[in-house]
Amino acid sequence: MAVLELYSEFNRVWIPDARHVWKSAEITRDFRSGDKVLRLLLEDGTEYCHSVDPASLQLPPLRNPDILVGENDLTALSYLHEPAVLHNLRVRFVESKIIYTYCGIILVAVNPYKQLHIYGDAVIQAYSGQNMGDMDPHIFAVAEEAYKQMARNHTNQSIIVSGESGAGKTVSARYAMRYFAVVSKSGSKTRVEDKVLASNPVTEAIGNAKTTRNDNSSRFGKYTEIGFDRRYRIIGANMRTYLLEKSRVVFQTENERNYHIFYQLCSCADLPEFKKLRLLSAAKFQYTCMGGKISIEGVDDRKDMEETQRTFSLLGLNEFQSDVFKVLAGILHLGNIEIRHVGSDKSSVCSGDPHLSALCELLDVSAEGLCRWLCNRRIVLVAETVVKPVPRERALNARDALAKQIYAHLFDCIINKINTALKVPANQHAFIGVLDIYGFETFDVNSFEQFCINYANEKLQQQFNLHVFKLEQEEYMKEDIPWTLIDFYDNQPVIDLIEAKMGILDLLDEECLFPQGTDQNWLQKLYNYLGANPLFEKPRLSNEAFVIQHFADKVEYQCRGFLEKNRDALFEELVDVMRVSKFPLLADFFQEEERNTVTIRGIKVRPARASVKPVNKQLRTSVGDKFRNSLYLLMETLNATTPHYVRCIKPNDEKLPFEYDCRRVVQQLRACGVLETIHISAQSYPSRWTYIEFYSRYSILMIHQELELEGKKQTCKTVLQRLIQDPNQYKFGRTKIFFRAGQVAYLEKLRLDKLRGACVTIQKHVRGWIHRRKYCRMREAAIVLQQYVRGKRQIRKMVSATALKHGWAALVIQRHWRGYRVRQLYRLVHLATITIQAFTRGWIARKGYKKMMKEHKALVLQKYARAWLARRRFQTMRRLVLNVQLSFRVQRLKKKIEEQNKENRGLMERLTSLASSHSQGLDKLQFLEAQLEKSNSEKMSLEAKEKKAKEDASLAIAQLQTERNALILEKQILEKKSDASIKETKDSFDEIKKHLQGEKEKEERLRKIAENNIEIQREDHENEVEMLKEEIRKLKEERVCLQQQMEEGRKTNSDLQEQVVQLAKHVKAIPELRKDLHILQTQKDNMDRKMMEQSEQARSKMSEITRHLLGGVVEEEILLGLTPDDPDKMDDARDLLTAFDGLQRATRLLENHQREQKETHESKVEGLKMKMEHLQNENNQLQKLFQEKSDINESIRQEVSRLTRENSVIPELKQEVSELQRHKQELEAHAEEQKRELKDKMVELTNVLQKKVEEESAQRRYLEQQAEQLEEEKEALRVRAEELEEEIEQLRRRHLTESETKARLTQETSRLTAENMDFEEQLDTKDRLIKKLQSQIKSFKKSERAIQTSTPAAPKDYLGMLEYRREDESKLVQNIIMDLKPRGVVVNMIPCLPAYIVIMSVRHADYLNDGAKLKSLMNAVISAIKKVVMDHQKDFETLSFWLSNTYRLLNCLKQYSGEEEFMKENTQRQNKNCLQNFDLSEHRQILSDLAIRIYHHFISVMEKSLMPMIVPGMLEHESLQGISSMKPTGFRKRTNSIYEDSGAYTISSILQQLGLLHATMSQHGMEQGLIRQIVKQLLFLVGAVTINNIMLRKDMCSCRKGMQIRCNISYLEEWLKEKGLQSSNAIDTLKPLSQAAWLLQVNKSTNEDAKEITETCTELNPVQIVKILNSYTPIDDFEKRVAPSFVRKVQSLLQDHEGSTQLMLDTQYRFQVTFPFCPSSQALELLQVPSSLQLGFLTRI
Repeated sequence: MAVLELYSEFNRVWIPDARHVWKSAEITRDFRSGDKVLRLLLEDGTEYCHSVDPASLQLPPLRNPDILVGENDLTALSYLHEPAVLHNLRVRFVESKIIYTYCGIILVAVNPYKQLHIYGDAVIQAYSGQNMGDMDPHIFAVAEEAYKQMARNHTNQSIIVSGESGAGKTVSARYAMRYFAVVSKSGSKTRVEDKVLASNPVTEAIGNAKTTRNDNSSRFGKYTEIGFDRRYRIIGANMRTYLLEKSRVVFQTENERNYHIFYQLCSCADLPEFKKLRLLSAAKFQYTCMGGKISIEGVDDRKDMEETQRTFSLLGLNEFQSDVFKVLAGILHLGNIEIRHVGSDKSSVCSGDPHLSALCELLDVSAEGLCRWLCNRRIVLVAETVVKPVPRERALNARDALAKQIYAHLFDCIINKINTALKVPANQHAFIGVLDIYGFETFDVNSFEQFCINYANEKLQQQFNLHVFKLEQEEYMKEDIPWTLIDFYDNQPVIDLIEAKMGILDLLDEECLFPQGTDQNWLQKLYNYLGANPLFEKPRLSNEAFVIQHFADKVEYQCRGFLEKNRDALFEELVDVMRVSKFPLLADFFQEEERNTVTIRGIKVRPARASVKPVNKQLRTSVGDKFRNSLYLLMETLNATTPHYVRCIKPNDEKLPFEYDCRRVVQQLRACGVLETIHISAQSYPSRWTYIEFYSRYSILMIHQELELEGKKQTCKTVLQRLIQDPNQYKFGRTKIFFRAGQVAYLEKLRLDKLRGACVTIQKHVRGWIHRRKYCRMREAAIVLQQYVRGKRQIRKMVSATALKHGWAALVIQRHWRGYRVRQLYRLVHLATITIQAFTRGWIARKGYKKMMKEHKALVLQKYARAWLARRRFQTMRRLVLNVQLSFRVQRLKKKIEEQNKENRGLMERLTSLASSHSQGLDKLQFLEAQLEKSNSEKMSLEAKEKKAKEDASLAIAQLQTERNALILEKQILEKKSDASIKETKDSFDEIKKHLQGEKEKEERLRKIAENNIEIQREDHENEVEMLKEEIRKLKEERVCLQQQMEEGRKTNSDLQEQVVQLAKHVKAIPELRKDLHILQTQKDNMDRKMMEQSEQARSKMSEITRHLLGGVVEEEILLGLTPDDPDKMDDARDLLTAFDGLQRATRLLENHQREQKETHESKVEGLKMKMEHLQNENNQLQKLFQEKSDINESIRQEVSRLTRENSVIPELKQEVSELQRHKQELEAHAEEQKRELKDKMVELTNVLQKKVEEESAQRRYLEQQAEQLEEEKEALRVRAEELEEEIEQLRRRHLTESETKARLTQETSRLTAENMDFEEQLDTKDRLIKKLQSQIKSFKKSERAIQTSTPAAPKDYLGMLEYRREDESKLVQNIIMDLKPRGVVVNMIPCLPAYIVIMSVRHADYLNDGAKLKSLMNAVISAIKKVVMDHQKDFETLSFWLSNTYRLLNCLKQYSGEEEFMKENTQRQNKNCLQNFDLSEHRQILSDLAIRIYHHFISVMEKSLMPMIVPGMLEHESLQGISSMKPTGFRKRTNSIYEDSGAYTISSILQQLGLLHATMSQHGMEQGLIRQIVKQLLFLVGAVTINNIMLRKDMCSCRKGMQIRCNISYLEEWLKEKGLQSSNAIDTLKPLSQAAWLLQVNKSTNEDAKEITETCTELNPVQIVKILNSYTPIDDFEKRVAPSFVRKVQSLLQDHEGSTQLMLDTQYRFQVTFPFCPSSQALELLQVPSSLQLGFLTRI
């Protein structure tokens, strides 16, 4: 949209104002193009016409909507300009009492000049681990961000704190370091973090002073590096200081003080330990009384001195501090030394001056030398040395220079000592630097100190601009937004003006070289050299100053004192006096040493021109040069770290709390770079919204078709294209929408118009309804009035005397008639009542009769039902006996099968032996494979060496060629014969090379032929594998021979190389080389001949082996076909391979014959398998039958146990039990008969199985014979193969076929392995079958025993004790405590079962009067519970389970202790079970302590699981649909947005987690009283965390958020009611949160509202109430902010309220836990120990 459209009626703008810098005005008429005047209405009601130039259209800046004012981040504002920033800061500071505000990456901190409750440990814990945009702006948030980035990115960080004097830099830096010390506890005994914090009081005492602007102003710059280890805990620190203001030691202006340490010393002058310093009051020392102020209001110098001494002690500097106090006292005495006039050019010091003697005594210096050289100066001439007296002024200057030099050395020494005490060890992983440095300064008189300070700020501003520019570019690139260059202020020209060659510092150092140099000469040089620079100006009315245009403002510097301060000169004679002092500390200050200036390494921010390199040693030590070098080092450090910026603002010069001076603030905003950040952001797209935020905020502007689009992202794009026609006003990123300045305000205007229209419509209908209802009521009232009036009129017309008589008579008649009617009605009712009573009584009698009949019939039914149950139990018992008989017979049958299986094992062992022999063969094959691999690798290495030798030969030939050319050039006079011989040599070499290449190609061709032939011969057979084993061994021998031959070849090659080298020098050696080559050729021919002979021998042997192998297997024709007809033609390697192929075909025939035999054997084995499967199926059927019977037995056992329980309640069941016993005897007789029948059947079945087993054994013997025959045949073949292998040893002369052989061996190995696995599977199957049958027999035995034990002849009367042996104690503890899992079925069916088992065991030990056993058991139980809890201290279920059991055990010990107070609710039987011999009160106390310990572990684990859900569920999640509290967010929020579509916690997540916790505790049988205490503690945590976040998050303080919080609290109340926990008072812990939510919703405007707030919010302290009121943030323009006057009214009403002054609730607070006595109703004598616990060694007594 066009910019002019925003200047419409009712919009507001900012216009300049002399007093307030900017003031607001409302547009009264739309501004159109061509208008020259913008008509405005000021806030005071006056009209104002703002003139506008039509050509330039310089319109006043627009004001942001009220909804955007007061944001946490200034970059969230739609209009980014100076008045918007100034107004937003004022609203937050003055109205909301918030001192911190984000401005992009900057934290703006406004000094409140008041102590605030926002720096406690609770606040630190609240910010720890949080993202930077999730909480309100705070110095802790910046520190947490630096700490988190250091831990996440493993990079160093820096926090740069800057600002004017009095803006709060030192306090901010101190809080940042305190945050690091709290969140990164070292855990060591040295407490390094305490030492780091303790360094602050010392540095503030020696480096801070009172100024007119600040009572604790830092007069030096400080960069503190805090070192961290790999676990990110503080391990040390290092401090660097910059530009100490030494002049303050000797001079202070009015209302200022010297450094604090001097006043602290003087305040303690009367203490014994300071008597020797001979101190006086601060008012009596010259150096401490110049400013007239020797005290600071609210500061106790003596207490500060105690803190300083304590800090020295903490740093381990006890002895050093006494020396420091001596030096400081000496400086004070030095300032009081009186220097007198002696003539016009002379001065003197009285030798009896008491301060002189005190100084010399303290510093141990010569009084005579000091007096002499304070008033004289030595001048060294060419021929002599002259001592010249100096006037008093110069003597005073020398005295002051000495004092400044001593203090500067002392300051550096103290800093070095602190660094030594905080020395970072070598294992530092990373560091965070905190830079506390002076901000841009401009005074009425600016000197050398201000020049250096502003120079440092120029460097820092440049670094800041580059960093902001880089972050902005990264944001655009991350969102895929086209990046355009942004114009921002570059202060490099100012830096060049100061530090470049022939710059201000360069000229200053040059002037300092001259002994007679003056400030005027230097200033004149500046005018001459820099007069043309636009950033340098000469004042119009002064010739002793110059002006520099800094980035913040123009500053005029007075040149007086520049040279003196830059030289920092001190008379050499005074230095000599100090150097010979016997006071070691002072002497060390002035020792002559080579002070090398710090070298500058890799500076990242450099000037445009190189700085001048001075040649004079004195210039290198100038103050300006040292400051520039230290500044370079600082910039290098900052550029190597990730910076974080804190800009401290001083709101007023009067130090009034929460007073805002707009002129002072805007001056500082311009100076500290905040407005530059705004400028960079406003250049492009300053406003940025995520798609979800935009959708939630502006869904009201969307039409129905747009809401139906798929995806919120597409919907946002569509609606924006409709609302804003100019696409250049916004850009769509990947996750955000980028807006130009003013577009968000335009959207807010559209939204407000839409809401205003909706409000008008609603108001129209509501007002119409109200008026219609009022009209209807008035009409009805009018009609009623008309009726009465008309009635009266009619009566008056109609009434007469006769009519009155008739009326009276009518009334009498009506009276008598009505009485008659009433009497008649009464009689009728009376008669009806009597009738109803009669029928009712009859109905009741009949009902009673029917009830009696039903009871009688129920008795009859019960009789028949019990008879039926008895019959069913009898039938069950009979089936049980039958099952027992069957199981006994099956048992005998299994024994016979087991004996038969023993015979089968013999056969299996033989098969196993065969398999083992087979595996041994495989092992040998694998060993041969390994040897093949090794030989292959050696072959490859040999080939590589051969190749390398050839390459060396070729290189030597090339070198020979070059040398030959050189010889031709150098020795052209040589004879032509030598040239010819060289050519012949070259030709011979070429021939040799060609010959070698031909041989190599021939070998390669033979190798390829051999590879192709051998690939055809790949067949799997066992005999071939056995044949090749010996072949491999012989190949190895052949390889050794080849290696020897290759070694000879290498030697020959080396000889050849040597000869070639000699050829270059001696041409005559060529014939010898030819001879050697001829010898090599003959050796090769001999080798080929031998190979041919060996191949012929191999062919003959192969034909013989083939005939021998297949002589008795195949026919003669096939045998002739396998051997070659014409052996004379086989004259090469291909024919040999063909013969070998025939040999392989012969082996294939033999293999087929053996395979056929093997298949017949396998078919027989399959038959045996089928029989075994048949037997297995029969066994499975028996197993199913036994399973059914065991199920029946289990039901019988349950029924019997039920009857046993009924026996204790109903005596009539005893008769039924006796009948059951009688039936049992009859069943036993019947079972004997069935047992005999089953025995006969088992004998028959055993005979059948015996026959089958005998048949299988016969078949197995036959298989064994066949196997032996096969073994013999294999042995014969193995012998033949060995003979064959010896004959074909030379056939495998090349190692080229080793890889193929390896593959073939691998295939054969895999096939044999598969066959072996088949055999092993068969054996395993049979073994499993045997084991299965054995396990079934064992289970039958166990079931039989269980049946026998579960059907006792008569019920036993148990005593509720468990007996165990002493040696089983460890097993008992192991089973019921150490190995017990809380998720088991048994422990959940019987809650607190381990506690009951322990108390029953304790009762038995008490019954035996065995104290040692009892004590041992209790100690073991307690130790085991402690160990389980420690091993599972993060497992919620384990802690819940053992808390329940420990509590139950504690109650049981009390219940059965025999004490009367615990026996009141016991039954008679439980009183009998009480302990008789021992008092366990001591163990009860130990158990109580253990329970408390488990409880606290349990609470901690639950809090950790619940903590991540509280803030998202209670605050961030919008539980009320349609009520959105989402607002625009700034830079910080954009990086860590909380508005995600999925994965966020809700109130349902909290309720679900609480429900899970409650269900687990209930399942474990935890007492309700303890559950109520736990729930109360958890809800307190929910309320405390939620209200703490409300206090620290301004965006959560809104009316809609209050509605959501109250809705969430109602959900928690409903959950408590659902679980029956209303009596726990848990909801009371949420009262502070409920009242805070109510406070957000209630009206906050009138005095009645203030009174209601003070009366209602009783659970909130005044600090919290005021904080919520100040932080209240409207979400829409229809809501109003809380007026400051209303807040002050509430504060005045809360003055008399008593309560805590802490802003935060303590989330670590624990309610006192109690364990009330809760007796158990469980009867120990009825408790049975489940068998799953494996406690068979326990016996119920």
